[in-house]
Amino acid sequence: MYSYSGRCLVVDLGSRKTTIEELPEAMLEKYLGGVGLGSRLLMARCRPGTDPLSPDNPLVFASSGLTGTMAPASAGHAVVTKSPLTGLLGDSVAYGNWSLSLKQAGYDALVVTGASSSPVYLFIDDDIVHFLKAEHLMGRGAPQTQQVVRREIGDDRVRVAAIGPGGEALVRYACINNDAHHQAGRTGCGAVMGSKNLKAIAVRGTRPVSVSDLGAMEQVCAALYARAQNACREDYRALGTPYNVMLLNRVSALPTRNFQQASFEKAEVLGGESLAEHYLAKVTACPTCPVGCEHVYRVKQGTYAGLEMSLDYATLSALGPMCGIDSVPAILKAAELCDYYGIDTVSTGGTIAWAMECFQRELLTRADTGGVDLRFGNAEALVEMVHLIGRRTGLGDLLAEGTRRASAQLGQGSEHWAMHSKGMELPGYDPRTLKTQALAFAVGLRGGCRSRSSSYELDMVSVLDEISPAGWGALNMEQEDLAAAFDSLVMCKSMRGAFHDFLSEAARLHSLATGIDLGAGGLREAGERINNLKKVFDVSHGWTRADDWLPPRLLTDPIPDGEAQGVLLTQEGLSLLLDDYYLARGWTAEGLVPERKLDELGMGDIVEIMRGY
Repeated sequence: MYSYSGRCLVVDLGSRKTTIEELPEAMLEKYLGGVGLGSRLLMARCRPGTDPLSPDNPLVFASSGLTGTMAPASAGHAVVTKSPLTGLLGDSVAYGNWSLSLKQAGYDALVVTGASSSPVYLFIDDDIVHFLKAEHLMGRGAPQTQQVVRREIGDDRVRVAAIGPGGEALVRYACINNDAHHQAGRTGCGAVMGSKNLKAIAVRGTRPVSVSDLGAMEQVCAALYARAQNACREDYRALGTPYNVMLLNRVSALPTRNFQQASFEKAEVLGGESLAEHYLAKVTACPTCPVGCEHVYRVKQGTYAGLEMSLDYATLSALGPMCGIDSVPAILKAAELCDYYGIDTVSTGGTIAWAMECFQRELLTRADTGGVDLRFGNAEALVEMVHLIGRRTGLGDLLAEGTRRASAQLGQGSEHWAMHSKGMELPGYDPRTLKTQALAFAVGLRGGCRSRSSSYELDMVSVLDEISPAGWGALNMEQEDLAAAFDSLVMCKSMRGAFHDFLSEAARLHSLATGIDLGAGGLREAGERINNLKKVFDVSHGWTRADDWLPPRLLTDPIPDGEAQGVLLTQEGLSLLLDDYYLARGWTAEGLVPERKLDELGMGDIVEIMRGY
C-alpha cells in the first residue's frame, strides 16, 4: 500500500499496554484516512451512551495516504472522538509536522483509550512507546509544554501535540495544539485528552514514506503547486483569510454583537488590507503548502507591544465583530491566550458574545462577572474572560460549558441568543444572508461549521439565483461530500482553487501515492460513505431530526442593517430544506440512514458494528 503503513497503534492509558492493529486495505480504500478513517475506528470502539469525558471514550488520531508525501497542503491529521461539546461525533483537522512524524514512526493512526491515574505524556519513538510522568507540565500553556517536552527528550526532530490548562480543566471546547500554534481546534478533543490525564504526545519517526509512482507524482504535484501560486489564490497569499472580513461585511453576512447585526461599523479596521498595512510581520505556510495563507501580525505599541500572533478569519471574526471589538492588539492578545490555554477561538468568542448580550440585557451583572464591565466592545473584558474560561474560575466556569449548556443553566430567555447548532458555536457567516450555508449549519454532522461544507461559496457567487430551493439539498450534499474527501485525504481546502477537477485529480494523486486506484467516482463515493458513517454514529448516540436546526434568533429576527436588511429565515423554509436534503441523501423523512443506503455504499462493516451494540 506504499504510503500507507497499514498499522494502527492502540495505547491503553489505564493498563499502560500498547498493541498494533492491522488496517486492512479494504478499510483504507473505503474510508481513506483522516476524518474518514478516524470515524471508522471510533465507530468500532465507542458504544452508545458513552460519556465523552469517561475513560471509555477513545481519542483517535489519523493521517492519510498523502501524509508524508510531496502532495501539496497535505501535512496534517484528524482527531476524532465523541465530542464533550455536542455529544455527537467530533472531528477536527490540524496541520503541521506532527502527522509526518507519526507516519514516519510507522503508523497511519493512533487510538488512545482508558485514562491514566496520574498525569502522563507519551513518547512514541518508532516502535517503542514510553509513558512519562507529566506532573511538572500541568498548568503549562500548550505551546510551552511542547517546548519543554522537546527539550527533555533532547531532539529537535521530535514533534509534540499537547493540551493547555483549558484541556486540563475540561473546558468543553478545549483543543489540542501541535507544532507551536496549530490546532485540532473544534469539538472539544482537548477536553477528552485532559480527561485521560494525558498532557502531551511526542513522536519521533525515522522511517521514510514511499509512494507508488514517484516520477508521475512529481509531475502532478508540480502542476498543482504552480496553479496554487497563480492568481486563483492571490487574495489569501496577499491578505490571508482576514480578506473575508470586508467581503462578508459588504453583503451583510458578518456576525456582529452575537448576531444582533450582520455588518460591523469598524470592519475596515479589521480587514485584511488594514492588517497588512499596519500589523503584518511575516507570511508563513504549513509544511508542503504552496498557498501561504498564515499571516503573523505584530503589535508595535501600547500594552501588548511586541506581541506576535497569527490570525485567521475564523478567530478574527469570533473575537472581533462577534464581541463588538475593533482593537486589533486586544484580539491578538485574546488569540494568544486561547493558544496558551488550549481552547477553541470560535467557541470562546461565541460564548463570550453570548455572555456580553446577557450583560447587555441585565441577566448578568458585575456581581456575576467579578466586577468586569462585560459590555460589547470592551477589549479588556474580552481578554479577562479568556483567562477566566481557560482557568474555569468565576463566570468562566459557566462559560467553559459552551453556550448551549450555559444558556440552559442561566435560562431567562437567554437560549434565544445562544448561537450554536447541536451545541457547537456558529462561526463568522450569517446564514440569514447565506441561505445554503444556513442548511449546512443546521445539518452539520459535528455542529455549526462552515469547513465541513463550504456551501457559503455557492451563496457568494449567486449560484442559487438559477436553482430552485428544491435543489439546495443536493447542492449542500455535494459540498459536504467534497469536504469529507478533502478532510479524509487531509488536504487543506486552501487548495480548492488549484484543481481543475478536484475529484479526478485528487484521486489520481491518491493513486500515485498509495497504489489504490479509486477514480473520480470512487473518491466521490468515499466522501458520501464517510458522511453516512458519521450520521450513523450521531443517530446511535442520540441524534434526532430536532437537532438539525438553527438558533431561534436566526428564525425570528430579520437582519437589521446593511445590504441585506430585512432578510429572514423562517422555520417553514428551513423545514422544507431539511426535507429536500434528506431526500437527496437517500435518508428517511426523519433523517435516519436506512440499511439499504449502507448496503448501496458497501458499508456492511458498519451494519455489523451496529448489530453488535
